[in-house]
Amino acid sequence: MTSKGIYYLFVYGSLRSGFQSPAYEYISRFFVLAGPAKVKGRLYDLGTYPAGVPAEEEAYITGELYRIREDNEFSWAMGQLDDYEGVDPEAEEERLYRRDIAEVDCEGQTIKAWIYWYSGDVSGRPVISSGDMMDYLNSKKNQ
Repeated sequence: MTSKGIYYLFVYGSLRSGFQSPAYEYISRFFVLAGPAKVKGRLYDLGTYPAGVPAEEEAYITGELYRIREDNEFSWAMGQLDDYEGVDPEAEEERLYRRDIAEVDCEGQTIKAWIYWYSGDVSGRPVISSGDMMDYLNSKKNQ
């Protein structure tokens, strides 16, 4: 799953810098932060992780845009993230996310970037109306 010339990645959940997860440590080794960004979509709370799904209406998911440090490492680095996101699961596992290209707004510029969209059903799941997982988690802590 490659598209020549697209070396950007948009993240909105555990891959964001604020989570300081082991997955973010991986991101920070292979990618450099381009800036805060948003993409047209809707964010849902699945309990242990968020689910981003594309949206036609004016709804946005807040996250971060990254660019690969070394272009020749992009395919390998994304393959590792595909494994983390459950893009190509084992036969008995459910496919959690799919990697796709989206138009991302980063500080007023539109940039094509890879994103992991949720592949499952979000029916009945709480919508994160702000579109920002970090803000959402912080507000839940303060309740």
